[in-house]
Amino acid sequence: MRRSVKLAAVVLSGSLGIASLAACGAKSTTTSSSSGGSGLKVGMAYDVGGRGDQGFNDMAAAGLDKAKADFGIQATEAEAKTGEADSDKQTRLENLVSAGYNPIIAVGFVYQATVEKVAKEHPNVKFAIIDSDSATQPSNVTSLEFTEQQSSYLAGIAAASKTRSNEVGFIGGVQSELIKKFEAGYRAGVASVNPNIKVDVTYLTTPPDFSGFSDPAKGKAAAQGMIDKGDDVIYAAAGASGTGAIQAVATTTGKGQLWAIGVDSDQAAQSALAQYKDHILTSALKNVNTAVYNYIQSVKNGQPLTGVQRFDLKSGGVGLATTGGHIDDIAPKIKQATQDIISGAVTPPTAPPAG
Repeated sequence: MRRSVKLAAVVLSGSLGIASLAACGAKSTTTSSSSGGSGLKVGMAYDVGGRGDQGFNDMAAAGLDKAKADFGIQATEAEAKTGEADSDKQTRLENLVSAGYNPIIAVGFVYQATVEKVAKEHPNVKFAIIDSDSATQPSNVTSLEFTEQQSSYLAGIAAASKTRSNEVGFIGGVQSELIKKFEAGYRAGVASVNPNIKVDVTYLTTPPDFSGFSDPAKGKAAAQGMIDKGDDVIYAAAGASGTGAIQAVATTTGKGQLWAIGVDSDQAAQSALAQYKDHILTSALKNVNTAVYNYIQSVKNGQPLTGVQRFDLKSGGVGLATTGGHIDDIAPKIKQATQDIISGAVTPPTAPPAG
């Protein structure tokens, strides 16, 4: 599923032409306030799946939409394509620079090398990248990062508290250091409740194949395999592929109560997943919308966020959804774990155990 929502084409002004937009898969929208707008032009380059993935990219889009509404900015959106080369990402970012978009926000760690290269060539343009940083990153690049292991730890507690089979699953979209943070936190949360619960782990793809973030069929097949083995709670950190896992959980019969755990957004509240909401136990929230909005606001106010900005449980950057009331009965347990993480009494790991 490349996109479940498509935007209407909008004619762009400026030096970014229709041909170059088509080449980089861009979508554009423009919003002006009653006072004529802020004059800020923001470029958003999505990861694979784009706007409409019901998760990571949609959260970034929500932050952009709020900034457009509040600040009257002009914005254009461009989407990565499965299997594309770094040269395609570079063309996408260069087109945004040429059109005068500043700042430019890259959604996802797959942009790291390209952002560094383009940012070095254009030191007067501000860039932000979500989920990545490096020691060689130029000063005009800001990293927006999250403590995914913390929300995943809470998700693990929920899974361990609800399993009847003492077997739960984790599906990672792409086997990467980022997604291993989700796995590590989840496994630690499960073990904190009952170390004897088995956690089955499956990754859909490995780099340089990033299709594991945009293939619901793969997510569904992986989840079905886990269900067949006896897993009754499955957490998928797999972008749009996770919707397939949710579908597998919701449509399987004869196995008793099965639960899916969503990721990034509150997936039980997503209209596109409404038919499955009674099977979504909770979602590990990653408030990319807040990070995007705060970054745009800082640039607008002339005091741009710089360096590495980390959004954690204490600041509300991550959390656990309660839509549907399915974890209300374990609310005291979740609250205590939240307090323990914030206080430092518990530090969820960022890497799964070896082997």
